[in-house]
Amino acid sequence: MDNSSPSPFTRNYTSEADLAAIACFPQEGPTDKTGIHPPCRPVQAKSPAVLLDASLQGKNLVRNFVPPQNQETPRGGQNLIALYFPKRFFKAAQGAMVIDGLKGRDFVSMADLSPGELGGLLTIATQLKCGQLTADCPRKVLGLLFRKASTRTRVSFSVAMVQLGGQVLDLNVQLTQVSRGEPIRDTARVLDRYLDALAIRTYDQGELAEFAHHANMPIINALTDLEHPCQVLADLLTVQEAFGSLEGLTLTYLGDGNNMAHSLMLGCALAGMHIRIATPPDYVPNEDIVLQARALAGDRSEVILTDDPKAAVAGAQILYTDVWASMGQESDAESRIPRFQPYQVNNALLAGCDRDAIVLHCLPAHRGEEITDDVMEGPQSRVWDQAENRMHAQKALLACLLGAI
Repeated sequence: MDNSSPSPFTRNYTSEADLAAIACFPQEGPTDKTGIHPPCRPVQAKSPAVLLDASLQGKNLVRNFVPPQNQETPRGGQNLIALYFPKRFFKAAQGAMVIDGLKGRDFVSMADLSPGELGGLLTIATQLKCGQLTADCPRKVLGLLFRKASTRTRVSFSVAMVQLGGQVLDLNVQLTQVSRGEPIRDTARVLDRYLDALAIRTYDQGELAEFAHHANMPIINALTDLEHPCQVLADLLTVQEAFGSLEGLTLTYLGDGNNMAHSLMLGCALAGMHIRIATPPDYVPNEDIVLQARALAGDRSEVILTDDPKAAVAGAQILYTDVWASMGQESDAESRIPRFQPYQVNNALLAGCDRDAIVLHCLPAHRGEEITDDVMEGPQSRVWDQAENRMHAQKALLACLLGAI
């Protein structure tokens, strides 16, 4: 065909925002009686990896593109088809690229991901949620070893694994030898013989590191005192759904410099988002995590710490909070209230944000303390979408770690 002539595919995809690339490649198979090659058909495979082909002239080409039904098939000779690919197809391919790289790996920190892997996970989560992608891991078993109470984490992991076709074994710590002091290295080696993955919710981050050292199966951080990375996957998925993209957005976190602040700093840095952490002076985040987040952010975004909540919220697109006293700190809860009161997410502080700002809370919430009831139930709240997205984000994570796509 004459590559200088306009392609019918440009009719619906003419802006720079939609047109990602033009790929020309030989079309295999016989032509029909009119001399036209049959339209590209989707490959009925569960992995989007079939869409990515890097073998032709060193360039990434998306194959098996399905033209919109109202478009013609390009005509021409020499067995060539020129296709204009909307960016959404390349986004799907980006998600495909992370699958093999994550298979069998541990996920104990947000920093375990690269920016590309984070973006790919969010893409896969979106596709799973919308039904554009399926994943299946029959006969796989996920273990839950929780030392801390849990509602959303326990239920979302369980439902995600069942929807993937696998099973869940809830390992009640009080009913196992863990409660009697069995060494972690022994427990890890034994469970590694039974399970395909293990999600751990505990106090000490070092416990996860020891499990990961002695077990070959993927170890997942379902919350520690240092980090809560699975929550941040859901948070970023919710933000992406609200704004379409992540890079360049500003997230303000108000409250305690706890595990949520830590994982949010790392996640935002990976996503190219600006993050402002506003805490009382004596409750700042871990200095090592701050330095790690700033190193990940580089010159793409900023990681700012402040004790001024009004300055922190100015122009922010996302306003985020968490309880003022985390699990294990209940004895300090009452004494913290006067110190943290200026950091309460209320209508006055929300008014200082961007007019299209959304409000997030990882739950459970102490209404009337870190967040007012009217904000949590207000039109800018995305708290319930955020909670639902725990399931979708963790389903994508499990599917990748277990090679289920």
